Amino acid sequence: QVQLVESGGGSVQAGGSLRLSCVTSTSIYSTFCMGWFRQAPGKEREAVATIIGGSSIYYRDSVKGRFALSRDNAKASVYLQMNSLKPEDTAMYYCAALAVCSEYPRSVDARYWGQGTQVTVSS
Repeated sequence: QVQLVESGGGSVQAGGSLRLSCVTSTSIYSTFCMGWFRQAPGKEREAVATIIGGSSIYYRDSVKGRFALSRDNAKASVYLQMNSLKPEDTAMYYCAALAVCSEYPRSVDARYWGQGTQVTVSS
């Protein structure tokens, strides 16, 4: 059973924008910290943005100022607005419910994963 469902990926040119969405159950949303990860071919999955305690948001350095995580409690959803996209942002993006809440979580810290949504940025 899929616990988190992402959407919003696609192909854009460098400098473009995409908005990813992740909807989950209210029980998961209210229990776990939420985060966005990405994984490029041949690379490890890495945290992109994390929200802890419902209001503290952290970003990896390479996306600061370009990406923005937001949430909608009524919809048990988190979003990732991605602006000024670069080719190096190309990856499969995953939404995660984190059993271990930290500023820079590891993939092993996730309890649940979405199926992923592909983001491709061309130069």
